[in-house]
Amino acid sequence: MSMSSTRTRVLLVFGGASSEHQISCLTAGGVARAIDPQRFEVIGVGITSDGDWVRISTDELLGYEVRDGVLPSVPTDRPRALLVPGTPAMVASVAGECLTDQAPFDVAFALLHGPFGEDGTIQGLFEMAGVRYVGSGVAASAIGMDKDLMKRSMASAGLPVGPWETITDSDWATDRDGCLARAAALSFPVFVKPARGGSSLGIVKVDDPRGLPAAIDEARRFDPKVVIEQGFTGFREIEVAVLGGLDGVPRVSLPGEIRMHTADAFYDFDAKYLPTDQVSLDVPADLDAETIAAARELAGRTFSVMGVEGLARVDLFATAEGLFVNELNTMPGFTRTSMFPMMWAATGVEYPEVISALIELALARPLGLR
Repeated sequence: MSMSSTRTRVLLVFGGASSEHQISCLTAGGVARAIDPQRFEVIGVGITSDGDWVRISTDELLGYEVRDGVLPSVPTDRPRALLVPGTPAMVASVAGECLTDQAPFDVAFALLHGPFGEDGTIQGLFEMAGVRYVGSGVAASAIGMDKDLMKRSMASAGLPVGPWETITDSDWATDRDGCLARAAALSFPVFVKPARGGSSLGIVKVDDPRGLPAAIDEARRFDPKVVIEQGFTGFREIEVAVLGGLDGVPRVSLPGEIRMHTADAFYDFDAKYLPTDQVSLDVPADLDAETIAAARELAGRTFSVMGVEGLARVDLFATAEGLFVNELNTMPGFTRTSMFPMMWAATGVEYPEVISALIELALARPLGLR
């Protein structure tokens, strides 16, 4: 029997019609390079910025990385792809009215960040097609993508979250003064964010109410729904990685810390993904044992009460008043130098092992309602 016939066939889906298209491609390249080739056979499908599905060869995918400061993206001139439900499901190339190069697969790994992928949309497609897939289901993905719904859910579950205000498209159109008054009632600085965005795109730090209108307009370029979060003073930005367990008990990494080099800076897109000297990623974080234990407990509790499956990164603020949950990310950045795999490496689980564990979790999960 050949090695190919004994390996688990993994459909990597990446790109997408969101502002995080290139980050998704970067993540996919990292996973493709790290996945265990003895155990897994990779089948690549890219989603272009226009939403078209295309076949991407494994060799091409392996080259997805930052080159001369330029992030990769899915080309539009590759063969069109189509998901074919069945047992097993398949992905096929489209040639005129014919399907060619049909490739059955065992599990899907959607490395999509942002709307139209991380937000429950592709998870719903997989559920309807009877496809096992890595990560959270429809509801947890959708809630985790929407910062307003996420914070409402966390607060109702008794998790510690900071004050925030939400401005919908209708709010901004019909009662701009009221929106600004609600936002101005928060303590400054505040952070104005697209409600359903990620990778810090469209986020603006505002130090006084006069900066709110321009910041809201900037966030609305990415999402008509905007969240305004009250900032903390004297805080430390802590992140914790969580993996689901086959026994149902989440596994929690040692925490890491994002440390900006100047007091007025924040962890924006450039600091996350492009070469910079403005930020340090301390993994593991230099915290006392009590804070480490509390951060890990809060991250694991957040994972469980929010109904997350597979993986998540839980972002916390460590303040003089205690720990607060900032965000839950159900598909965090996944390159080798991203915080999620770095925190697991510091905990003793290397990048390829994390990928293998996620695929095993997906294969063990039953189809249908759970």
